[in-house]
Amino acid sequence: MPYLTRPVVPAGTLARIPQPGLPTGDGLLLRPWQVKDAPAVYAAFQDPLMHQWHIRSADSEEEATGWITQWQNGWKDEREAHWAVVDADTDELLGRVALRRVLLGDGCAEVAYWTVARARGRGVAVRSATTLSRWALDEIGLHRLELSHATANRASCRVAVKAGFVAEGTRRSALLHADGWHDMHLHARVRGD
Repeated sequence: MPYLTRPVVPAGTLARIPQPGLPTGDGLLLRPWQVKDAPAVYAAFQDPLMHQWHIRSADSEEEATGWITQWQNGWKDEREAHWAVVDADTDELLGRVALRRVLLGDGCAEVAYWTVARARGRGVAVRSATTLSRWALDEIGLHRLELSHATANRASCRVAVKAGFVAEGTRRSALLHADGWHDMHLHARVRGD
């Protein structure tokens, strides 16, 4: 049975080009992950705050290397796209920003991010999420980006709002963390916002 609409973004749109670097214009660069980033990823996940708001931990640099390989392959498979957020001058790792659950045909994806402890409070997550969102909506042609976070994570809620994501509601008991089930706020940004 044929669809009544065309794909919002045709299959192959991402896979046929190299993953780009995306400068924020204010000192940050979103660049593709490199294996050399594994020690910094491992170190970032030793932070207790990462354990509070994320569902994974990194037990070794080798595990972090495996994640980076998965992130690199996600671009080729067009199912996810992950960027290292680095200082544009020094290449120091400050965080990660990603498009997860990419559905090109439906024109939607989920934005996710984290920052290393020393980068918090400097607008790194807001600037990264804003840059990625503009690229995904305006250049790639996605229609809707979703972002969710634990309702208790007030800092992440501020990031979502400052990055232009409108609060849409609460998904009750939606994600299992180490300390139990968390209610999750759902935010979204659509093309034209």
